Amino acid sequence: LSFASNDYLGLANHPDLILALQNAAAEAGVGGGASHLITGHHQLHHDAEQALASFVGLPAGLLFSTGYMANMGVVAALLGRNDAIFADKLNHASLNDAAVLSRAELNRYAHQDLAQLEKMLATSAAPRKLVIVDAVFSMDGDIAPVPELLQLCEQYDAYLLLDDAHGFGVLGHQGRGILSHFNMASPRIIYMATLGKAAGVAGAFVAGDETIIEYLIQSAKTYIYTTASPPALAAALVTAVDVMQKDEARHQHLRNLIAYFKENLSLEKWHLMPSDTAIQPIVVGSNEAALGLSEYLLELGILVPAIRPPTVPKNTARVRISLSAAHRLDDVKLLIEHLHAAEQVLLG
Repeated sequence: LSFASNDYLGLANHPDLILALQNAAAEAGVGGGASHLITGHHQLHHDAEQALASFVGLPAGLLFSTGYMANMGVVAALLGRNDAIFADKLNHASLNDAAVLSRAELNRYAHQDLAQLEKMLATSAAPRKLVIVDAVFSMDGDIAPVPELLQLCEQYDAYLLLDDAHGFGVLGHQGRGILSHFNMASPRIIYMATLGKAAGVAGAFVAGDETIIEYLIQSAKTYIYTTASPPALAAALVTAVDVMQKDEARHQHLRNLIAYFKENLSLEKWHLMPSDTAIQPIVVGSNEAALGLSEYLLELGILVPAIRPPTVPKNTARVRISLSAAHRLDDVKLLIEHLHAAEQVLLG
């Protein structure tokens, strides 16, 4: 029984997605054949880009092979040596690497510390400024204060790049992501989400103002200088968007599981982090404690990964529980039962 997967909606094995991929592969072949700007851009890619952008409420979209490549491509294309980046210290590694690759000045602020971010923005003389942030932080499960971030960006003439890898498909109406969650949109927002998690397929997309997307088509090296992803994957993505829009019961089931887990897990010494998302981390402290808990659960047939520094800060080693619509309520009840027992057995 796995609580390690990012397949938040259980779509990776959905029969409609499998059939869409099979039919598209039979018609369009297996490989992309060339880069997007040569002959690799198929009508199926175009359809997926339109469907995804529309789903998150933005004018235009662009497919990338991975989320890592999307972040690298966007940041390096938009900023250079004389520009400035402002990044939450708990951002995903791909955002950190993207900032370094761009050669812009990198300013990192303490996690969710908007006062520190404002001081940095206020004192920056850079001609172009970009705030980059995880919409949902992958190891904590907490949500970025996007309305407040956008307000700062508007005040100090900066753009906002949101990495919604763990919010897309989970947050908002029909899983439309962080922008739907906060009921907001802005031409200052550049939105990125991965497609191998809640969408159940592979790849990533960037969405935003048409001018920005067109600029990325011409300038993002991780889009230009690589073979296009298989068109069949794009067909599966269109189907995934369709399922997300129509299957409200799937979204509600996941919300119910999250609520049940939070309400019924009662720990005495370990700390369940405050999270309203599918990511539910339990901080146990030392590396040994995290590994011990993970191994204890594994012996009972439950897979929950231990997360240790440098992925998380020192002395905050944890197990990271990922809930999915593919789980049954009984699965979550069993996990809670074993976690309660584990605390007694391992801590005495």
